[in-house]
Amino acid sequence: MNLSGRDFLKLLDYSSEEIIYLIKLAKAFKIKKHNHEPHNYLKGKNVVLLFEKDSTRTRCAFEVGAKDLGMGVTYLGPTGSQMGKKESIADTARVLARMYDGIEYRGFEQKIVEELAKYSDVPVWNGLTNEFHPTQMLADIMTVSENFDNIAGKKLVFFGDGRNNVANSLMVICSKLGINYTCCAPTQLFPNQELINTCQEFAKQNHSEITITDNIELAIKNADVIYTDVWLSMGENANLWQERINLLSLYQVNKELMQKANPNAIFLHCLPSFHDLNTTIGQEVYEKFGLKEMEVTNEVFESPQSKVMDQAENRLHTIKAIMYATLKK
Repeated sequence: MNLSGRDFLKLLDYSSEEIIYLIKLAKAFKIKKHNHEPHNYLKGKNVVLLFEKDSTRTRCAFEVGAKDLGMGVTYLGPTGSQMGKKESIADTARVLARMYDGIEYRGFEQKIVEELAKYSDVPVWNGLTNEFHPTQMLADIMTVSENFDNIAGKKLVFFGDGRNNVANSLMVICSKLGINYTCCAPTQLFPNQELINTCQEFAKQNHSEITITDNIELAIKNADVIYTDVWLSMGENANLWQERINLLSLYQVNKELMQKANPNAIFLHCLPSFHDLNTTIGQEVYEKFGLKEMEVTNEVFESPQSKVMDQAENRLHTIKAIMYATLKK
């Protein structure tokens, strides 16, 4: 399968077969990494990472992945470039494309990464936008496939803010791969109806279902994968904490909820997670609102069912697969 020169902006742009190909490629790279086999197939190339939002996993996965493939890497953090301030997005894209073989963007509106891709002559990769988080999805489904022989027909349930980039992207990838997707959220936090309609069409083609509900008991029944995310996304106003806590406390993933899923169900989280008080934000929320754990309890996070660290590692292998597939000749 030839993906050379392609942008990776959202999974709506990729076919089911292309997504499966990338996951298989990531698994091959994981084996090579664990066996300490050199795979510097892109030696001599260079990539630039544009980060308007900080990240641990995304930055490390792109940097280590690029170096494993033999490439040079430049990181430009939130204050590292003039994009959008003294230089337009279009001009930034055209300048960087003259110096680099690939451009990663992590930041705000989807339209920014789309504009970068429009004016760039080299592949552009979406490391996260407000609307979508496609690199995370490949790691998520790779992790699911490592725990189940056949992912088609499995039931993945997301509990939390159903409108955020992770929930949106989960709905897309599940509909493309024949996984039954349930978004369980308060009605105020249901996903965009247009995206639901699009994903339901994909799901119909791939013999799966999309369910949007606020009914926790309905959602958890026969669940194979339970997924959650922080209640307040990066960049949202901290004044919204009380509102989100009021809306989402009932949707916390805890032991009682996990016991209602299938016996071999796994737990996923894209991280970071507020499952204890060992973070500044966790401490602040506890002092203001009295919550020691938020979207998931520490008991579940540290349980054998939790595959979050496998999931985090798989960011490296899937991002490496994306870079290799789109940059190889």
